[in-house]
Amino acid sequence: MAPIPQLLIGIGAISAVTTVLAIIMVIADATIANYGDVQIRINDEKEVTVEGGRPLLSSLMEEKIFIPSACGGRGSCGLCKVQVTSDIGDYLPTELPWISDEEKTENIRLSCQLKLKKDISIQIPEELFNVREYECEVASIVDLTYDIKQVILRLKEPAEINFKAGQYIQFQVPEYELTSESVYRAYSMASQPSRHNEVELEVRLIPNGICTTYVFEHLKEGDTVTINGPYGDFHLRETDARIIFIAGGSGNAPVKSILYNMLENNNSREALYFFGARAVRDLFLVDEMKELENKLSNFKYIPALSEPLPEENWKGETGLITEVLDRHIDSGENTEAYLCGSPGMIDAAVAVLTKNGIPEDKIYYDKFA
Repeated sequence: MAPIPQLLIGIGAISAVTTVLAIIMVIADATIANYGDVQIRINDEKEVTVEGGRPLLSSLMEEKIFIPSACGGRGSCGLCKVQVTSDIGDYLPTELPWISDEEKTENIRLSCQLKLKKDISIQIPEELFNVREYECEVASIVDLTYDIKQVILRLKEPAEINFKAGQYIQFQVPEYELTSESVYRAYSMASQPSRHNEVELEVRLIPNGICTTYVFEHLKEGDTVTINGPYGDFHLRETDARIIFIAGGSGNAPVKSILYNMLENNNSREALYFFGARAVRDLFLVDEMKELENKLSNFKYIPALSEPLPEENWKGETGLITEVLDRHIDSGENTEAYLCGSPGMIDAAVAVLTKNGIPEDKIYYDKFA
């Protein structure tokens, strides 16, 4: 048996060689490989020519064809799916966690992970051709909590946006110290569709997050920014079912949009809104939600704290929002649920909702990783 020091040296040497080879491959692919121009054929009717060697997602974006992507192309949200109808090779390991067995039979791929090395044919939903890019002016920035800012963008060109309450946009972050190129991040709209000339966002600070750091440390009122959209299938269905909303933090944004849209349209459906926070300082717009209780005849707002501080003298619901939900739901009959939050919160909420009799096909959400 080899002495431990020699064994460790051997392992270190192998790791070092592997790392060097990986770096060489990345450099070679970026600098030596020259794929030339590549043709992208879309829905058998539109063709664009792009520079080869770049991801399909960003290449389409430069052609003003916008595919939904909550993570900005990092492969961590699984939203930027397209159907590929030409041969482009096997699935990459970075795609597989997001692709179901059924999607594999249809050759559904993650566009952010596909590097264009040859001509490709794809199919995308026709509605994506209606997604547009908007130039906006930052009309206001307001602190909702210590780590959430309300950002209102006034549209300049085009001057109006049409969307469904609950949908989201992608916000373009320009190159700055945390990114060497412009990137996009997804944010739900908190404004209701009747506000055609502006978009309201609720941005929560994530340490070292490219977009949130930019918004918190660099964005100023009067700045010009670029967004594109709208995206998403998170919108209120036209039924008479009871509604359960569940959110936490900036997940409040699409729920707020839906609630104000309900108010404007005199929608009197029964609705419960479970909002989870850690402590009192994490709550916001509470008075506004309580005011909506008075204006919407069948609406109830239920905030809950998981870790209230003794000095806060909190008298409301306590526990994880899923625990509070479980205490309040006694039947899932004729009920729909709308969730917005982290993947972990959504998975836990879905488990509680299905346990109480709400079918999964009546539970709607956009998972923002």
